[in-house]
Amino acid sequence: MHEPDLITLRGLRAYGYHGVYEHERREGQEFSADLTLQLDTRPAAASDDVADTVHYGELAEAVTAIIAGDPVDLIETLCQRIADAVLAFARVEAVTVTVHKPDAPITVPFDDVAVTIHRARAS
Repeated sequence: MHEPDLITLRGLRAYGYHGVYEHERREGQEFSADLTLQLDTRPAAASDDVADTVHYGELAEAVTAIIAGDPVDLIETLCQRIADAVLAFARVEAVTVTVHKPDAPITVPFDDVAVTIHRARAS
């Protein structure tokens, strides 16, 4: 069996208004997302045609639009919305999404808060 090929996008950034607290919804902050897509890239390698793979420029625009879009309380919800959008690209078999919230309202020093999920296309 063929191991899945991977396309990775890291550090997609957009300003969003996600969070449980009023000041997060009012002031917003920068979020970033990392994606690892699983798909078969052999058709694209054979044809050398972007139509046979995932256009990662279009994918990046779709993901950053979600980050900048309708606010949610939890980054878990934001992860799921991103995963759903990625799986809407026909060639994607599965995706791992990490959303980073480096300015989360935590009262002790920290580098990052992130949630990672893995979702696969329903069989």
